[in-house]
Amino acid sequence: MKKINYILVSALLLTGFSLNAQDESRERLHLCVKAGINVSSIYDTKGEDYNAEPKAGFAGGGFLAIPVGKYLGIQPEILFAQKGYSSSIVREGYNYSYTRTTGHLEIPVLLQIKPVSFLSLVVGPQFSYMVHREENFKTNNVTTTVQQEIENNNIRKNTLGAVTGLDIYVLRHLLFAARVGWDLQDNNGDGTATFPRYRNIWVQGTVGLRF
Repeated sequence: MKKINYILVSALLLTGFSLNAQDESRERLHLCVKAGINVSSIYDTKGEDYNAEPKAGFAGGGFLAIPVGKYLGIQPEILFAQKGYSSSIVREGYNYSYTRTTGHLEIPVLLQIKPVSFLSLVVGPQFSYMVHREENFKTNNVTTTVQQEIENNNIRKNTLGAVTGLDIYVLRHLLFAARVGWDLQDNNGDGTATFPRYRNIWVQGTVGLRF
């Protein structure tokens, strides 16, 4: 019985120490790295019907958690994220499919809201720069892949978006992060192009480490 009581008391003391350490960490500067998956698609800014299927890609990078008191902070991030979508139609007995994959350098600047030691709610704007685009066309048994470095001036490379989500910290250093984001600008440049006239929307899940 004494042994059981000793174990319970020790566990409570360790738990209290861990919670207190996490509580103090809210007021410290932290560097974090993370990597995971981006699931993205597009929506039509004209409000017309367009069938687009979501596409999975890589997302990863790092960020600084800069405290502004115990319950607030600023969290600038730098990430590389793959986005895209796929679509398909059937015309005159032929199956046509199209897949677009784009690579983006992204810089979100997020406001941290830290209600408890292990949880941060984040929201803010995001600057995105498209660095690569790959298009895959398939008709029945014929497949064509085109890779571009985005030199067309009629395609917007710089895009402003919005991001919100949450960060959950486990055992002080292990991070689980979730994000939802969407573009606030069309991805065509001067407005004359009819395609593409769409905006990205995405859901992101990552796992990381806090130092």
